[in-house]
Amino acid sequence: MKKIVVIVFCVFISRVLSGQTAVLINNVQIFDGVSEKLVTGNVLIQGDTVARISSSPIPVNRSAATQIIDGKGKFLMPGLIDAHWHTMMCAVPMTVLLTADVGYLNLVAAHEANKTLLRGFTSVRDLAGPSFGLKRAIDQGLTPGPRIYPSGAMISQSGGHGDFRLPYEVPAAPNAPLSHGDAIGGGAIADGVEAVLKRSREQLMMGATQLKLAAGGGVASSYDPIDVSQYTEEEFHAAVEAAENWGTYVTVHAYTPRAIQTALRAGVKCIDHAQLLDEPTAKMIAEKGAWLSLQAFLDNEFANPQSTAEGRAKQKMVQSGTENAFRLAKKYKIKTAWGTDLLFDPKSTKNQNALLTTLTPWYSNFEILKMATSVNAELLAFCGPRNPYPKPLGVIREGAYADLLLVEGNPIQDIKLIADPDKNFILIMKSGIVYKNLLGN
Repeated sequence: MKKIVVIVFCVFISRVLSGQTAVLINNVQIFDGVSEKLVTGNVLIQGDTVARISSSPIPVNRSAATQIIDGKGKFLMPGLIDAHWHTMMCAVPMTVLLTADVGYLNLVAAHEANKTLLRGFTSVRDLAGPSFGLKRAIDQGLTPGPRIYPSGAMISQSGGHGDFRLPYEVPAAPNAPLSHGDAIGGGAIADGVEAVLKRSREQLMMGATQLKLAAGGGVASSYDPIDVSQYTEEEFHAAVEAAENWGTYVTVHAYTPRAIQTALRAGVKCIDHAQLLDEPTAKMIAEKGAWLSLQAFLDNEFANPQSTAEGRAKQKMVQSGTENAFRLAKKYKIKTAWGTDLLFDPKSTKNQNALLTTLTPWYSNFEILKMATSVNAELLAFCGPRNPYPKPLGVIREGAYADLLLVEGNPIQDIKLIADPDKNFILIMKSGIVYKNLLGN
């Protein structure tokens, strides 16, 4: 890791001092994020954008300080996208989240954001947590990390999935101060239409690209069994109206048919999780044209650790529905994105790439790569005018952001190559800046 950090720093400083604005990557097998057919060619990057793709040599002005990289016939693909990530929560235990000050949380998150980028994830949809400041710092080049599409605080009813209070804080007096979870922006407790509307508008004010509400019970939360449905249709609709007024959408945390159907009837456009999906509900998602953001929750070495027997029991309940959820998503041709939802365990974040490879029971290698690039990018762009990154993501095409990975080997033939980014991602670029280069040129 130290070697990579040095490479990143030196390459960045070299580019700044030389005034370099262009990079030419020659001799690569190009996976564009959309088509299974690879194209042998060369890619010219100018600034943060793919400027030209050609199977013929691309002439460059040698006096313009263009960095020329020999790709040596290796596999070039778009940067990976995680559609369910927790920038501020993935690398700290819950007890730390609920006791530490935001300054410390931001430093831990920035450190993890750099590692996320070096795992090849150039964009993430952040689905709960105070990530606005870190997003701004990354966008300004103050610290390396992926593009962040922030939801801000997860809006939750009292006793819901985003209620981080301790029992002694209940009942709350009318003039009680915010709980620590609310104060740092981890969750936002809102009961009733007016409160949901206010909290929704606050997150949009802070820069949320989409809103997230808790529609049902959760594994990591203390008070809500998995089968519990949360919020009424009217409360969901208040958030939907606020989001639509800003040109964006609402996604919900939901596992069960009742929770999902209530949200859909209110106009919610994306369901995250849905592991306990049934056939009528899958059909309803398809008919509504809503997105499904699924995670491969399996009883394997990559599962989020649980500290209590109750949490482990809830986790196993969710895991039991994963196979059926993916089956129904495919049967009804639901628009399906993928994310990891890694939470509260700094030792687990290294598994982000390996989790992508666990989709093989349901998808081909090509389908997996497409989902983690161009398909996930479609969901990111679903926020419409709230999109902070207006150029195409998840694809290699002229005019798209130059978020690129050069891979040792062909992951369409062997998807397990993705699971070891330290070894197999030999070049990582975001916005035209090379953050890792093991090619020696």
